[in-house]
Amino acid sequence: MCLLHYRLNKIVTIFFNFILFVLDLAALYWVRRLKSASPWCVVMWVTILAEILLAAMFSRDHFDFARLASYIVFLHGSVFAAGFAVILFRERKKLAILCGASAVALPVLAYYVFLIEPLCLETSYRQITSPKIHQAFRIVVLADLQTDAFGDYERGVLRRVMEEKPDLILLGGDYIQISEKRYGAISREINAFLREIRFAAPYGVFAVQGNVDPASWTEIFADLGVTCVDVRKSFDLGPLRLTCLGLFDSFNTSAVVGNPDPGKFHIVFGHAPNFALGDIEADLLVAGHTHGGQVRFPLIGPIVTNSRVPRSWAAGLTELPGGGKLLVSRGIGMERDYAPRMRFLCRPELMVIDLAPQRE
Repeated sequence: MCLLHYRLNKIVTIFFNFILFVLDLAALYWVRRLKSASPWCVVMWVTILAEILLAAMFSRDHFDFARLASYIVFLHGSVFAAGFAVILFRERKKLAILCGASAVALPVLAYYVFLIEPLCLETSYRQITSPKIHQAFRIVVLADLQTDAFGDYERGVLRRVMEEKPDLILLGGDYIQISEKRYGAISREINAFLREIRFAAPYGVFAVQGNVDPASWTEIFADLGVTCVDVRKSFDLGPLRLTCLGLFDSFNTSAVVGNPDPGKFHIVFGHAPNFALGDIEADLLVAGHTHGGQVRFPLIGPIVTNSRVPRSWAAGLTELPGGGKLLVSRGIGMERDYAPRMRFLCRPELMVIDLAPQRE
């Protein structure tokens, strides 16, 4: 079934790009025949809108639309710009040079967003002080590994976790995104590597389930001493209280989580940040899932976050109206399957949280 799905997707992609190449050539033909700039703009915008409409018609969901749109921008945009540069070179040299520069810049940008930034890990450090904290306490959050091939990048990330010497490790779900047939092999690879690097922390390693994780996701951490949580459960860790949420609870915008010991620093941890919209009695809420949007634009932020929280909450630190703090990790990996494997102005992130006593 997966092989059939892959082949069908490939056929659709080829057919889609063939139609777009025909549109590109037709548009360039009309540009060559027209003499003034106004008709050129009309032809250009009509072509762009037609290609976007085709992407919407061919796509199954917003991930598929993003994939097809990336062909429009990086492949057909380059062809269009190069064609304009050739056609306009004699009569409009400055405009032709601008088009030629665009034809070069788009492939360079594609190389960066698909091959460079997705592997450009950032370790972000956040310090949170509280009168409820009486000793320095370091937490490392690793969210959304979401790999389909366990390689050097993923190994480097896991080694980095241990280099930070955490007191507590929180694993935010979405560990592997691949067909069921290959899932077992990759989960065993990860398990063996975690065993090799002695993946552990003094106050424990806690893992929650992500929305791409199958029922067998706990096999990744078999016999490693990792506490795997698939339903809501609280733990008294001494210096603080940790509540791990099940998958449903993390997506529940009406979630209610109390704190039976208000004098103790309380962390509520789930895969998706939607629960932050509920009634949560916690000093710190921690989540992943959004990937920070994967693609962010200056002054706009992420286009898609796949969550119910405001877009400004989809990455980093947010001061919540109720007084708590929400930390959302941009994650380690990317959306797989037929989604475009890209990041733009949204580097993968390993989050380090340093809890410290509040100085008077």
